[in-house]
This record gives sequence, structure tokens and C-alpha cells, in this order.
Amino acid sequence: MDHIVIIGNGIAGVTAARHIRKNSDHRITIISGETDYFFSRTALMYVYMGHMKLEHTQPYENWFWKKNRIELKTAWVEKVFGTEKTIRFTTGEVMSFDKLILATGSVPNKFGWPGQDLDGVQGLYHKQDLEQLEKNAPDNKVCKRAVIVGGGLIGIEMAEMLHSRHIPVTFLVREDSFWNAVLPAGESAMVNEEILANGIDLRLGVELEEIIDDGSGTCKAIKIKGTGEIIACDVVGLTAGVSPNVSFLKDSDIELGRGVLVNRLLETSVKDIYAIGDCAEQREAIGRRRPVEAVWYTGRMMGEAIAQTICGNPMEYKPGHWFNSAKFIDIEYQTYGWVSGAHQPEFEEQFHWRHAKEMICVTIAYHKDTDVFLGINTFGIRMRHEIFDRWLHEGRKVDEVIMFLKDANFDPEFYKLHEDAIVKHYNQQREKQIKPVKKSWKRIFA
Repeated sequence: MDHIVIIGNGIAGVTAARHIRKNSDHRITIISGETDYFFSRTALMYVYMGHMKLEHTQPYENWFWKKNRIELKTAWVEKVFGTEKTIRFTTGEVMSFDKLILATGSVPNKFGWPGQDLDGVQGLYHKQDLEQLEKNAPDNKVCKRAVIVGGGLIGIEMAEMLHSRHIPVTFLVREDSFWNAVLPAGESAMVNEEILANGIDLRLGVELEEIIDDGSGTCKAIKIKGTGEIIACDVVGLTAGVSPNVSFLKDSDIELGRGVLVNRLLETSVKDIYAIGDCAEQREAIGRRRPVEAVWYTGRMMGEAIAQTICGNPMEYKPGHWFNSAKFIDIEYQTYGWVSGAHQPEFEEQFHWRHAKEMICVTIAYHKDTDVFLGINTFGIRMRHEIFDRWLHEGRKVDEVIMFLKDANFDPEFYKLHEDAIVKHYNQQREKQIKPVKKSWKRIFA
């Protein structure tokens, strides 16, 4: 019976532990200094907004771990000794392992801004960040204004959180339009509108120069690069992306890039040490995916794959077709396959439809020479993952996707449907005569 040690109790590490237990009697220890128990990181914003308590974000009861013989240790790891197969904690205590899984997640990016380490300056990733925000911005009397630096999913989440407590927010985005490296122009513009409609002071094409000290080690304002404009604030949120949490491995014998370098079996350069989740970096990118994928579902899939390998059934990490979902304040977003933002490849064409009055739109990407369906983004319309995964796998043509689009709709009953309007606009734009086909449950579950 091997001792499997997992550093990190996020979705990747916990998924690995659960599946190792299902398939073996190995001794399993999960280590985390962040929290005693696994919690849903994506739900932190709803704790601050008052929709739930922190204990509600825990998917498993506290007794689950003991019942399933998964040992939990609350501690911070200081160093890993790969050859000796030991780890050392910040307390000086040492633990041995037979196999080690690194699942240490991410840390918020910092780019050397003057004042970035002042009190009142923080990211939004860990439970401790939530506690710090509760202290720094409990209401609009303590925090009269907050400035968020960096567009993206974490930035807009933080803006919504602060806005829910009526705290004025200035949102600095370096790009000319929100998240336009990822979103096509029409979608990015719609998110700009949504941010502004919620009373958030969105500044596009703007960069931070420095964070100003009040003289006591606390931020009092920020300065904008170029114009020199000073914006007084009590909180600065640094949300300009994340990086793999690997600083404690710098002096180890494990090979690093941006993250922990791994092969398709998620093996590192050191025998019996593996890396999964946000901290793992593929030596060779998989298709159009980035070598580092800081996404919840990919962490879960890596956890499932590594568990099989640990239990004697080597399994490569094969994530399949890209998909993701998020929320931009009140707009739900889904993406399946590849739909490019500002840097669109030459072979990609896009069809875009937007509702005349509501914050609802669809963008479909297809190959300009073959008409093969490449991907879809939806805002304000829920679609079935299984349907698009099937269509992408089958290499469907874009005309077929448009024709059978009603099969993919997953909106609740009594929601207004928009497929007829989408097909009509597609026909006008591409000079087609496609007629939408009625939804068929038989086709959906075939």
C-alpha cells in the first residue's frame, strides 16, 4: 500500500483523491494551508454577496473524509525533496511519500507596480482573499471607492461583488474593449454595455502606473499611466490574470516552466511526482489549448486521469473539445469549441446575431473554405454541452448546426426562444434558405 500525498485541496487534488480511493486501498493524505476542507472556489463571490455562507460552498460533509479514509492535514509546504521522497512544512515537520501529486493551483499576477504590496491591495483567489475583502470593504462607509486593475473573469466578478454592497467601482482595463483577446468584437462590446449599465466606471485602454501610499502602509489612491490621473480609493483589486503557484518548488529538482512541466500522463521530470490543475504546464500544448489551463473542469479531468495512472491503469490527459461557462454580471456565457477574439486565424469566419433590445447574442465560428463548424459562443441562451460536443466530433457543417439549433437549446420552460430569429439573420447574411427544424428529443438523446 503506497502513501499518496496530494498538495492542494482544490477540485484537481480532491478529484484525484476520490478516484484513487474508488480504485485502491492506498493511504491518501491531502495537504492544504488554505482551508481544512475542500470548497467550491467559484462560489466565493456569492459568500461576499450574501447568497450563501462559506460552509454552503463545501460539497462534502466533514465526516466524508474520515469515512473514505482520506487524511487531511492543514499546513503549508515549504520544500519538496524529490529524490528523498519527502516534503518539509513551514513548521519544520517532514512527511514522506511514495507518490506525490502537486495540485497547488494559482496565485494572482503582480507586475511590479509601485505600491502593489500595500494594505488594501489584494487579489481574489483564495479563501484568505475573501476574508481580506470582507475586512477592507465591508460597506461603502469603510470603502468609499474601489479600483480593479485588469479585465477578465475574476475582475468582473470582483466588480459585481463590490457593486452588490453599493461600493463605487472604477474598473481599469488595458485593452480597448473588455476581454477582447478572447471574445469577438460584438460580444466584447455587449459586455462593456452591461458593465456600464450597472453603474461601474469602466475605463478602457487604461493602465495602472502606481498605487499611492497614505504614509502608513495603506493604499489611498492609484495613478493612471500616461494621463497621470489620480483616483482616490480604499481598495485596489489586482485581477490581471493568475500564474501557477510553484514558487515553493524553485529550488527543488522538479523541472519548471511557467508551471510544473508535465507530459500527457501528467508526470513531472522526477519519478513518482505528478502535477495537475492550474499549476501543471503541458510540455507540448494540446491542439489550440494553452499549455497552462486554469479552468475548473480541466482540473477535474486531470484529477480523474492521474487517479487511473496512480492505480496502475496509465491514462493520458485528453480533454476533448474546449468548453467553458461564466457570468458577466447578469449575462450567462457559454462557449463550445473555438471562437476567436481579436486575433482571429485566417481560416475562421464568424456569424454573429444579437437581439435588438436584450443582452442576448450568439457567435458561430466555421471554416471559411469547408464550412465545418468550429465553435459557438452564447450570451443569455443556455445550450446543451453534449449536443455541441457531438457536432464538433462529427465535423458537422455550419448549415446543419443552424438548421438543428433548436435541439441544442437548454433554456428553462417558458423562456422565449430565439432560434427562428437567428436562422433568419443567418439566411440574410449568407444568402441561404435554411428552415429551422423542430426540436426532437429522439435526436437529442440518440
